[in-house]
Amino acid sequence: MRSNAATVAAALQVPEEDIREGRPGELVLDVNAQALPGLADRVSQELEGRLMSLFASDERDQTAQFRLHYVWSLPRFQTFLLLSAPINPARPSFPSIAAKYPAANWFEREVMDLYGLVPDGHPNPTRVALHEDWPDGAWALRKDFPEDRNVPRVPGDHHPFRPVTGEGVFEVPVGPVHAGIIEPGHFRFGVAGEPVLYLQLRLFYVHKGIEKRFERLPWRHGLFLAESISGDTAVGHALAFAHAIERLGNLEVPPRGQALRVILLELERIYNHIADIGALATDVAFTVPASRAQALREGLVRTQDQVFGNRLLRGTIAVGGVKRDLLPEGREVLRTHLRAFGKEFERLIALLVDAGTFTDRVDGTGILTRQAALDLGIVGVAARASGVDADLRRDHPHDAYESLQFKIPVEDGGDVRARLMVRAREVEQSLEILDQILDSLPDTTCATELPEHLPPRASALGWVEAWRGPCTHFVATDERGEIARVKVTDPSFLNWPGLVHAVPGNIIPDFPVINKSFNLSYSGNDR
Repeated sequence: MRSNAATVAAALQVPEEDIREGRPGELVLDVNAQALPGLADRVSQELEGRLMSLFASDERDQTAQFRLHYVWSLPRFQTFLLLSAPINPARPSFPSIAAKYPAANWFEREVMDLYGLVPDGHPNPTRVALHEDWPDGAWALRKDFPEDRNVPRVPGDHHPFRPVTGEGVFEVPVGPVHAGIIEPGHFRFGVAGEPVLYLQLRLFYVHKGIEKRFERLPWRHGLFLAESISGDTAVGHALAFAHAIERLGNLEVPPRGQALRVILLELERIYNHIADIGALATDVAFTVPASRAQALREGLVRTQDQVFGNRLLRGTIAVGGVKRDLLPEGREVLRTHLRAFGKEFERLIALLVDAGTFTDRVDGTGILTRQAALDLGIVGVAARASGVDADLRRDHPHDAYESLQFKIPVEDGGDVRARLMVRAREVEQSLEILDQILDSLPDTTCATELPEHLPPRASALGWVEAWRGPCTHFVATDERGEIARVKVTDPSFLNWPGLVHAVPGNIIPDFPVINKSFNLSYSGNDR
């Protein structure tokens, strides 16, 4: 039987010996930067690959060069392909693929902002991660940029938003400060009356320097930082980081630890989905289901606190397993609560979809077509609601998912209703998964012992299908086995451009419900 490496090499038209298996489920190919556009074509067309991440690293202390990394998902082979290309500091540029593969747009601009590497041929080479008062030449992720450096801000032009033109066309700015408990983001609408002609975004108001901070932490402490990337995805990001460290150290998580991780990840999926469903009802002033959804969420997070010691499940994931076991009495408490939850949840969804006043607001609103979702590299709930059948739990199984029976809900509408129904059906599938796991928890330890050191000058990818979509963490070590680079890719970074495409053609009063149907994280995006 032909190996994955051989098949991939043939499709890419490279010698098979040039492709190495960095870790299980992770193929690595070192290439020349000028070959990247052609390889992107072959990965996309021949291997049906999807771009999941694109980032740089500063390896001048080792090789006197920068390095670009492209992470492609190859679901047909249940593997990731990492294309890696050196960049000469004397000519800090690389060929852009964003014009043909819009999923690369923000990634390439972020590399330009944080490393000073210029994507030649980019269709819109403006800043994305840095704001205009950040001085030129202060490349924050280069190794010679001190973490504690105080950067004096400079006067600069405003962000180059698209100008308003045409008779009767107006500009409506919203944010970055919002009326509510919400993080900052600036939305600028071009409107003719009520219909929206176009929407522009400005984010990164809460950029925290997470990736730089990882480089100053002992690897054993990185988990606490990973949990803080996006507060509603504590399990997802902690688990992605743990996976990367475990793969670096060749650690085998005990079966019980793997099963408990699935429980924690699915509980995080449920409590967030039910909160979003209630928020959608709130945004169309449907107060009864909004209140019921809030009550269901509150009951679940209280049960999580009772069983695992934290309402939002922080502090439960460990490198090598989990920190909190599920005792027999806790298992019964959780099982009893989930059974009652499932019945109430069915009634809640029936109440929503049977109400014409609700469906009138969500049917055909905020459509993101399947082709747009594919072109933009949209992931997670938003992708599946637009007919893109992708989920890492099946396509790149992690923890105990390979042994479980579940379906991937996919809708074709691409509208607010489709995004709601994907969430509803995912909650149902999560309840099925939890029922299977709770019936057959392996009787082993919950975690494995950790090594004293990680291997030097090594790297590994960690991934998780979190509740919004895939979280990926790339971790590389230095010559001492300490963290040299962590690249965090939150699903919101991939999905914010989808909102820009879903809003035009709708009216401004529908924007809150469209935005909530995506429910993207400012914190996870900005890092």
